[in-house]
Amino acid sequence: MYEVEAQSIAECRKRLGELRSCLNVDAVRHEIVGVEKVMSEHGFWDDMESAQKVVKKLKALKSVVGAPDELHREIEDAAVLIEMAAEEGDASLEEEITGHMEVVRKKLERLELNSLFMDPRDTHPAIVNFHPGAGGTESCDWAAMLYRMFTRFCELREFDVEVLDFQDGDEAGLKSASLRVSGPYAYGTLKSEEGVHRLVRISPYDSAARRHTSFSAIEVMAEVDDSIAIEIKEDEVKLDVFRSSGAGGQKVNKTSSAVRLTHLPTGIVVSCQIERSQHRNRETAMGMLRAKLYDIEVKRQEAELNALREGQQDVAWGSQIRSYVLHPYQMIKDHRTGAETGNVVRVLDGELDLFVESYLKWNLERKSRAARTALGQE
Repeated sequence: MYEVEAQSIAECRKRLGELRSCLNVDAVRHEIVGVEKVMSEHGFWDDMESAQKVVKKLKALKSVVGAPDELHREIEDAAVLIEMAAEEGDASLEEEITGHMEVVRKKLERLELNSLFMDPRDTHPAIVNFHPGAGGTESCDWAAMLYRMFTRFCELREFDVEVLDFQDGDEAGLKSASLRVSGPYAYGTLKSEEGVHRLVRISPYDSAARRHTSFSAIEVMAEVDDSIAIEIKEDEVKLDVFRSSGAGGQKVNKTSSAVRLTHLPTGIVVSCQIERSQHRNRETAMGMLRAKLYDIEVKRQEAELNALREGQQDVAWGSQIRSYVLHPYQMIKDHRTGAETGNVVRVLDGELDLFVESYLKWNLERKSRAARTALGQE
C-alpha cells in the first residue's frame, strides 16, 4: 500500500535536489549572510536610499531560497504521512495523501519553471501596453478582450496590477491601456505575451454575421530601477497636459492632471492619467519612458547577436505571435512554440500557463542554440 506515492516522493526529492543545484541555493545563503552583516553595521540606515536598495536585494535573495525550503518541508511532511499510513495499513488517509501530493507536484512544477528565468530583468516589475491594430472597432474590442485575459492571468498568479492609463474606444473596447504589474518574476512571466495577437471570429458588430479577423498588440517591458542609468535630457521631452477621461470623482477628470510625454529623438509617446496629481502622473510617465528606452536598447543589442527578432512588427497579417480562432472551429496556437489548445474559453479567461511555460522553454533553447552557433559548436 502507498508504494506508488512513496516512489513519487522519492522522485520529488530528486527533482528538488537538482533544482537546488541549478538555483545555487548554498551560494545564495552565503550571500544572504553577507548582506545581513552589512545591514547590522552602525550607520547603515543613515543613507536611506542606499539602505532600501540593500533591503530589496536581501528580499530577492531570500525569495530564491525560501521557495525550495518551503517545498522541502512539504515533501518531508508528505513522506512522513505516507510512511505512517503504510505502516498502519490505513486506507482512510488516501484522500489526504493524494491532495498533499498534488500540492507538492504543483509547487515543484512552478519552482522548475522559475529556474528558466535566466534574464536579470525577469525579477523586475513589468510595464504592459495594449494597442489595437488593423480592424477598427473590431480590434478595439479585441484589445479589451486581451486586457481582460491578461488581468485575469495576473489575478490568478496573485500579481499586483496598477492601471497607469486607459483610453476607451470610440464605439467599443479600448484605444490604448497601460499597466504596471509587480510580483515574483513578473516581467519574466509576462514577456511571453509580447507581440501581435490575431483573432478570427463571427463579428458581433456585423449585422450580416460575417467572419472577421482582428489584430491587437501587447507590449511588455521591464521596469528600470535606479541602478540602471538612462539619460533623458529635459529639452528632448515634450510635455502635454490634459483632462483625464473615464469615470469622475476625486477631481480625476476635472483638472488637467493627465500627462503625455513625447521623446523627441525617438518619437516615443507615453501617457499617464490615473493619479489626481499632475506631478505623480509625470513621475510615472517618466518611469514608463525610461523602461521603453531601456527595452529598445536591450533589444538592439540582442538583435545584433541574433538572439531576438529583428525590426518592429506591424500589427497586421503575417506578424502575429499567436492566433485565436473562434470560428469555424475553436483553436488557439502560438506560432513561435507550436503550443496549442482547443479550450479557448479557459485561455481567454486567463489560463495562460501552457503558453507561458512553452515560451520560456522555447526561448531558453533558442538562446542556447544561438550561443552554441556563435561558439562554432553547431
